[in-house]
Amino acid sequence: MGDPQFDPSSEWMGPDDRWWYGAGEHTQVYRFLGAQADVHGTRFAVWAPDAEAVEVVGEFNDWQTPGVPLQPWYQTGIWWGTVQDAKVGCGYRFRLRPRHRGQWLDKLDPVGFWHDLSGTTPCSRVADLAFSWNDQAWMDQRSQRQRPDQPLAIYELHLGSWRPDLADFAAIAEPLLDYVRDLGFTHIELMPVMEHPFYGSWGYQTTGYFAPASRWGTPQSLMALVDLFHQHGLGVLLDWVPAHFPNDPWGLGYFDGSHLYEHADPRLGVHPDWGTLIFNYGRHEVRSFLLSSAHFWLHRYHADGLRVDAVASMLYRDYSRKPGEWIPNAFGGRENWEAVAFLQRLNSMIHRDFPGAISIAEESTAWPGVTAPQDQGGLGFDYKWDMGWMHDSLRYWARDPVYRAYHQDELTFRALYQGHERFVLPLSHDEVVYGKGSLWAKMPGDPWRKAANLRLLLGYQWSLPGKKLLFMGGEWGQESEWDHHHGLRWDEANRPEHAGIHRFVRDLNRLYCSAPALHRGDHAADGFAWVDHADHRQSVLSFLRQAPGERPWLVVLNLTPVPRHGYRVGVPFTGVWRERLNSDATTYGGSGMGNFGQAVAEPVPFHGQPASLSLTLPPLAILWLEGPRPRG
Repeated sequence: MGDPQFDPSSEWMGPDDRWWYGAGEHTQVYRFLGAQADVHGTRFAVWAPDAEAVEVVGEFNDWQTPGVPLQPWYQTGIWWGTVQDAKVGCGYRFRLRPRHRGQWLDKLDPVGFWHDLSGTTPCSRVADLAFSWNDQAWMDQRSQRQRPDQPLAIYELHLGSWRPDLADFAAIAEPLLDYVRDLGFTHIELMPVMEHPFYGSWGYQTTGYFAPASRWGTPQSLMALVDLFHQHGLGVLLDWVPAHFPNDPWGLGYFDGSHLYEHADPRLGVHPDWGTLIFNYGRHEVRSFLLSSAHFWLHRYHADGLRVDAVASMLYRDYSRKPGEWIPNAFGGRENWEAVAFLQRLNSMIHRDFPGAISIAEESTAWPGVTAPQDQGGLGFDYKWDMGWMHDSLRYWARDPVYRAYHQDELTFRALYQGHERFVLPLSHDEVVYGKGSLWAKMPGDPWRKAANLRLLLGYQWSLPGKKLLFMGGEWGQESEWDHHHGLRWDEANRPEHAGIHRFVRDLNRLYCSAPALHRGDHAADGFAWVDHADHRQSVLSFLRQAPGERPWLVVLNLTPVPRHGYRVGVPFTGVWRERLNSDATTYGGSGMGNFGQAVAEPVPFHGQPASLSLTLPPLAILWLEGPRPRG
């Protein structure tokens, strides 16, 4: 039958819809499931194949039971009916009587567009998703702006704690836009804004796969935030969690008296780390539900991409399980092939239906081909978080510089695999919680050395092949680890050592976005080249970033507090190399040591290059030098 193409004006579930839904290939179940309001009232529909009877109750009947009975729709397992008195804003719940037990179950709408968790008894609300978008220019240009050879610098934030006084989609939109634009980031990434009952889960225990968190506003207020960012040329990425869901009694778990969305066997259906439930990716209707959720956020909310959380836990049946606590696949292996097929289908759908939208995997293992095309056996993501780089770098930077000479391989190892996938380099929220300490706290030494080390780390991150991600507070080096209850420590940002880090991040972004060699060569074999990675004794690293026809950039790191004078570094061209960035500049809080803005390369071969520079390397600092344009 080919790929599904649905008419969005269709009012109800036609034969093609039924076929694709039952085949696990439907991507727009939100067109016919849930609560669909019009001038005649609201049509309710819910998938509950093991229910003996289904009703809907709500504010339209003062929550009285019995409620309005729903009728089965063909052999789909879907129950439906229309309630004339149910208007937009009206609260409702489904009541289901399982076949094998007499007790009725009260459930929220799995495809509800708006929920209300504020009362003692949560409910869903009928929503109108109409919105007048003004971002056509961005949407028309998105395919160009989000190409792999374009800059991608992501500011990750938790909406509720960026500024708790602005913990609302409408209130935060303009201040956040102004802040992110000033810092030069190209995108924001919102930790899950889908409805979640437990605030301490930061959104990663999602109950509303089609609803924004009501504690932060209405669907239209989130749309307005995205629209505003787009009008000013910034992208919005959303965290999305298809790996697991919470077991709240009114949620998806044991939905119709059966294990409908999750596996019945806890060795497959219960996540050992979080006590949450795991989707049954082998069930067709569950796949249609998840595919449609992803489609919904990209279509109705104009999201520019999804960062898929906890992919590793989806790929392996034995993830976080001991021997005997998991069930092998049909071939006796640990791979979850149903999850693999789902992820491949997900990425195929995203790239087919949403030109320019991107998908990013948080995948922490060595699973091959995460960003490879599906026709090559890959999962088809656009990017993968480079967790190995993050762990190695933070372990290295936590060391006293006197010991770094013995561990330089922690920084050089990445070059062996950096071309195997398309990567995002993350310094994310996961590294500044649960007693791990902030980025600032991880840095050794007194406050001056902490600041210098953190600038050095950030400069290193921005100079390597791969896209960039920094969690809020890292842009000035917040001293305490992130606390979602109290928010960021904005008072620290004005202290001189922290203000210098803030200015440094701003300049990193501006140079990164304006210099083609720093982003176009991310995925090219010749986009990165070592100059010298073997100077362990002095803990100095140097490499080139390059793109065809563009000025090359030389990056030199001095990873100790000992200045180096007359330090010779090989380069491919003679002439003036401009010192465009020096993390030791006084404007950033450094000592002001450097090369007076430039150095001249002489025809003195060194490091296998035809020319070389004699440089002053400031203490605990990184230099970016822009070379002459290639001849010919």
